[in-house]
Formats: sequence, C-alpha cells, structure tokens
Amino acid sequence: CVHVSDSRLSTHPTVMLSSAFRSLASRGRITAAALPLVGGRGIASASAARKEVDDSQVISVMGAQWGDEGKGKLVDVLGAEFDIIARCAGGSNAGHTVVVEGKKYAFHLMPSGILHQGSTCFIGNGVVLHLPSLFNEMSSLDKQEVPYDGRIKISDRTHVLFDFHQEVDGQQEAARSDLKKIGTTKKGIGPCYVSKAGRIGVRVGDLLYPDTLHDKIASLVKYFGASHELDVNVEEQVERYVNWGRQIEDMVVDGVEYVHGALDAGKRIMVEGANATMLDMDHGTYPYVTSSNCSVGGAITGLGLPPSRMGAVVGIMKAYTTRVGSGPFPTELEDSIGATMQKVGGEFGVTTGRPRRCGWLDLVQMKYTARINGFSCINMTKLDVLSELDELKVAVGYSHKGRPLHTFPGNLEQLAQVDVHYETFPGWRTDISACRSISDLPPNARAYVDRVQELLGVPIAWVGVGMGREAMAL
Repeated sequence: CVHVSDSRLSTHPTVMLSSAFRSLASRGRITAAALPLVGGRGIASASAARKEVDDSQVISVMGAQWGDEGKGKLVDVLGAEFDIIARCAGGSNAGHTVVVEGKKYAFHLMPSGILHQGSTCFIGNGVVLHLPSLFNEMSSLDKQEVPYDGRIKISDRTHVLFDFHQEVDGQQEAARSDLKKIGTTKKGIGPCYVSKAGRIGVRVGDLLYPDTLHDKIASLVKYFGASHELDVNVEEQVERYVNWGRQIEDMVVDGVEYVHGALDAGKRIMVEGANATMLDMDHGTYPYVTSSNCSVGGAITGLGLPPSRMGAVVGIMKAYTTRVGSGPFPTELEDSIGATMQKVGGEFGVTTGRPRRCGWLDLVQMKYTARINGFSCINMTKLDVLSELDELKVAVGYSHKGRPLHTFPGNLEQLAQVDVHYETFPGWRTDISACRSISDLPPNARAYVDRVQELLGVPIAWVGVGMGREAMAL
C-alpha cells in the first residue's frame, strides 16, 4: 500500500490504497487525482439537518444499502413526533426490529411506529399485503399488550398477496440453477407484483365486493396455474377472503383521500421505507433485488404523494455493510473480521433467519444511493459493532481493468471484477454504548464518523451505539 498524493487526502496519513492501484499509478495509467473519491461538496451541520427533519411535514426514512440497516429504530425514536407512519412498498419480506426497555419487537408489514400510541400506521397502495401475516403481527401485539385499535389503516388500492403467490415464488427459486438463485425470501413478493403489473391482481378494496371477487381470484389462479403446479380451491379462497375483508373493513380507506386529508389538516407523516435502495427494482443490483421501488421514488408512488410535499429524506446506513442473498458484494469480508461483524452485530435476518454477508463500509455505493434519494442527512447505525476491531477500512473508490470508475456500476459482471480502494482507520477498542453525543465518542470513533461524513458529503445526524431505543448519539 502507498500513500496518495491527492490534495483532499494528503492531510490524512491513514489513507492507503491497494497494491493493484499502486501498480497502475506507477505505470502512469491512473493518477491519484483521477480516483473517483466520494464527497467534494459542502456539508450542513448535523444540528441543521435534524432541524430540517423537525420542520418537515413529511419525511422519508430510507435504507441506503442492501437492507437491514436498522430503519425501524430511527422510526421508533422519531415516531412520537408524527401523526401517521406509513409503509409505501414491499411486503412481509421486510423485517424491522425495535428494542424498547430491553423488550424486542419484530415487524414485517406493520410500521414500527405502532409502538407510539399517538400515531396511526398506514399501509399504502405500493405495499403487497399478505393478510395472514398482518393478523399474526396483530396477534403478537396483543400478546405484548400493545394497543392498536383504530390505529391501523390500509389503502383500498393495496394489492393482496395470496398463499399461492408464495408457492409460485418458491417454485421459481427452486427452478433456478445455484448460480442464478436470487436469494428470495419466498414470501411471494415478486409474483404478487407480477399480478399487479399484469393487471390481474386483487386489491384490498375488492374484498369488500363479494359478488365480483370470485371471478378475480379465479382468473389469478388460472394465470399462475398455467405455468406452475398449484392446488388451489377457488371457492375456499373466496370464502376466506370475504370473511377477512369483513374483519378489516373498518381499517380500509381511500388511500389518496386519507393521505391528502391528513396533509390538509396539518398532520405530520413519516414514510418508513422497506428493504433498501440497493434492492430497488430499477436502481439496485438487478436481478438480485426485490420487486418494488424501495428508494424515495417508491414513497411518492406508493402513497400518492406529490414530490413537492416531500420534506427531509433520511438515509439509514450501517457503519459497515451487509447483504443477504446472492449477487456481487465488492467489500465483502469472508474472513474472521467478517465473522466478528456477523456475530457481534447479530447479523441474521429478521424475516428468514439467514446469516447476512458482512463487509467494510462502501462509500462508492453510498454516494450512488445518496444521489438517487437526495438524502438530507444520515443515521449511521451499529457503530458499536466495530468497537472490537484494531483497524477499519472504508471503500473510497473503484477501478476496473486499470480504469477508474466514477459511479457504482450497473453491470454486475463489471461490479464483480472491480478493484476496491480503501482508506484505513485505527480502531478504538472502547465500549461506546453509553455515548449520547457524537462529541462523546472516543477520538478514533469520532474521526471515523467525521471522515465518512466528509467523504460522503451528507451530514451524519445520528449515530447508533447499541440496540436500545436510547442508544443513539446526536
């Protein structure tokens, strides 16, 4: 490794790049100045960023990596300040965990804000709704003595996800070769969005009209039955969903009217993103993505919000990177460091229990998602997980076959072949779980946060230092 003679880096003696990059530089094929480092614009203060969140009538909380960043925790922390907390995309494939006073709550369809008695939780039209999963979550809330009567609303335009969608999902994944498996949760998300895009889906509002529901379900079963082995009794399905429709009738609203009526009344809305931008159908590492738009655009279409009403957009970013399922992962650590991150961070899926792949924080990837979402600020989560490491790295640039890349590649063959260039930082080897101010962090931890913020060009307004609701440094 060599130091880099770049004006932006020369004051940081910890900056080192890979030997592959050194070789290219020595042959004159690439220069330090050409390295596509992130950052390079002025950064608002963290306090100013938090004020923007406080002043916005509508905010979005969006995953900035491959999911599992800890979105639910910030939604829970801020939730008391909002009248409505809304899900806009995805389904029961999402998993959000919130810990309050040592008690753990796991959510999949239900917005995490259900824990705040003054907030109403809204499931928007962009969501695909598996009613048995929703009923299971409601049952869990009953057991945990969390009241929710009158505080759950569902858009009548939300599409219904049937059990046979899940069967189709599992059969499709099984039919793929090992090299082409997507790593789907098999929750039926993709097939349900196929129904929606194919204009043959059933929506929540349809459940309230039994006379026409039979033909809609029968047509859907016929469509998937033509290419998959399904054993579905249509009559039983219709009877079941008519009954379920009656159970949720008081929750069903005209979603657009509900959202805009709330805005006109001056109520505040928080959009709780599901999954994350790198799993976005259009902008993620396709085809290893989910089947919806889980970047900020999904908040607009998934709730019927005009872009002009969107205020602050908060990106949730782990202090390192994880992903589940298949696909290229440039900073992945398949060694003892990665294993330590997985163990200390409890990196196992809330929905599937699958172990998450772990790696260094990737600021090339983060700059890409910051551009797409226009993040006002960042919540860095799980900084405490890195406290046991002697040394840390952050990816600051990619090159491919000797040429610098100036953005995150859309082509996965290229992404799988990139050389990653890192900055290296000393660890802090200190428990930070009691820190409640970023200024209270140990010097090396503070230097890590400050440098990430500087390179990314977006203020880090919150830093997670532990599991509990209170373990947040401002």
